[in-house]
Amino acid sequence: MTGLAEETRAPIGGWTTGTLVEMDRDDRLVRLRLDVADRVDHLPGQHYVLRLRAEDGYTASRSYSVASDPGDPLLELMVECLPGGEVSGFLHDEARPGDVFELRGPIGGWFTWSGDTPIVCVGGGTGVVPFVSMLRHARRIGAERMIRVCAVGRSRTVLPYADELLAAGAFVALTRENLGGRVAAPPYLDELEPLVAGAERAYVCGSVGFASYATRLLGEAGVPTAAIRVEQFGETG
Repeated sequence: MTGLAEETRAPIGGWTTGTLVEMDRDDRLVRLRLDVADRVDHLPGQHYVLRLRAEDGYTASRSYSVASDPGDPLLELMVECLPGGEVSGFLHDEARPGDVFELRGPIGGWFTWSGDTPIVCVGGGTGVVPFVSMLRHARRIGAERMIRVCAVGRSRTVLPYADELLAAGAFVALTRENLGGRVAAPPYLDELEPLVAGAERAYVCGSVGFASYATRLLGEAGVPTAAIRVEQFGETG
């Protein structure tokens, strides 16, 4: 019933604007922090649609998970620059502080978490972004014991928020480089089992292939299928 209650009270926002206040980028990622007009506070796990509009009226839009805690005065999005991505490419290469973007959100109720249910989260690549929001929320309200996170990436430099995730106690599995004493590999069943102990719900976010793998691994760890919530995106995740 807790999950249904969260979905019922999940906030929904309409179209508005957001002014880019802060940003930083590397070769493939850009972190955007926006001041949103008439902002509706989100629940961790929700997302926004960001729309670009050309002078000739052409528009292109994409959905991005929220990384910020609901108590953050700014909205934070992490965008991966995809090959040929017209929205992600513009945001990565052309966006500058002071730019104003059309936004719609927050959106979504199924993948939200309010902090009162023990959960385990498994994210791959930029699929860790909603779990960063959940971890930040948990830290602010003193619910760190209610959330465990498994973050999977190719390397520490390309995994979004890698340092923050490690500092928050997340289990990080890198697949192309060693991390500490752990040899590069996807997470093993015996590594995931301690994370799922006591969890009433599991969240999975990542590419289609990753989501399938993580869902199967959670099932092998004893998590019922009905307790797993999945958000998936293109294979580049």
